[in-house]
Amino acid sequence: MTKEYNVAILGATGAVGTRMIEQLEQSTIPVKNVKLLASARSAGKKLKFKGEELTVEETTPESFDGIDIVLSSAGGAVSKKFLPEAVKRGAVCVDNTSAFRMEPDVPLVVPEVNSEALKNHHGIIANPNCSTIQMVMALEPVRRKFGLKQIIVSTYQAASGAGQAALDELAKEAQDYLDGKDMQEDAHILPTKGDKKHYPLAFNLLPQIDVLEDSGYSHEEWKMIHETKKIMLGDMNSPEIKVTATCVRVPVPISHGESVYFTVKDESATAQDIMDAVAAFPGNVLEDDIKNQIYPQPINAVGKRETFVGRIRPDYENKGAFNMWVVADNLLKGAAWNTVENAEYLVKMNLI
Repeated sequence: MTKEYNVAILGATGAVGTRMIEQLEQSTIPVKNVKLLASARSAGKKLKFKGEELTVEETTPESFDGIDIVLSSAGGAVSKKFLPEAVKRGAVCVDNTSAFRMEPDVPLVVPEVNSEALKNHHGIIANPNCSTIQMVMALEPVRRKFGLKQIIVSTYQAASGAGQAALDELAKEAQDYLDGKDMQEDAHILPTKGDKKHYPLAFNLLPQIDVLEDSGYSHEEWKMIHETKKIMLGDMNSPEIKVTATCVRVPVPISHGESVYFTVKDESATAQDIMDAVAAFPGNVLEDDIKNQIYPQPINAVGKRETFVGRIRPDYENKGAFNMWVVADNLLKGAAWNTVENAEYLVKMNLI
């Protein structure tokens, strides 16, 4: 008889939480019961799972009694408060916040890339940053076949990466601009809510995602550097691959774009070799036909689980160096789907 699982979704009413519900509906996980959890403010709301209306409950430690799997995307402070309580009660948690990503005993997992790391979990698995996920999806097949020496990435990150409120703010600012009004009046969230100043994103670019650190890097850039090393090499500070990032928020609602420059160890690799490796990797779609102007676009990736890769070409000035363009829905592969997919792998690998 197939084992069935009781699943709790923490942060069920948010932009990622609602998508987690959809992804869980479509997943291979045999679900017995689903519990939807959120803050007191959202308690009482009604949401559907497979046609059945469920009432959102306020999260308490007791909410996790009898729960097997927790899918979490309610903010780092909430995760730190409640996930250890869920683990105490016997649940395995997949967390889509930065709360546990850099903890040495917490696996940081993109299933296609490093599912073996799931075997080392102690109750919590961390979902990487959305921008990191799509980059390692595109580059892992390259690393496996040709080795990687260096990665230089510039991101073009969608407003929804900062939550539903940022998405709403972008729409309001765009309307203000078209109506000839001052957009600054509606800028309350971006570049990051906790910082001193806020700027409009509509018809603008913001070269700051998360807080700016004394090193000169934003925390988002720091995350991309160290998460990439932890996922690919098992060590967030490994010198084996050099990684640097510039992260930019752009006025796109959903789906991040990334311009990725990388150098390989095997200098005999060609652009076609790179294309073949990317195309053969599970979860990737190669869109690279320059004769017909085929390349990944954010608007086409919305609602899709795959990572789209194109514009693969050599750097003719430097042997063994290449460029690529990578796009994925930051709310699905970058968040909700990768979380549910991790849970699928946990079930498949009999780790719950």
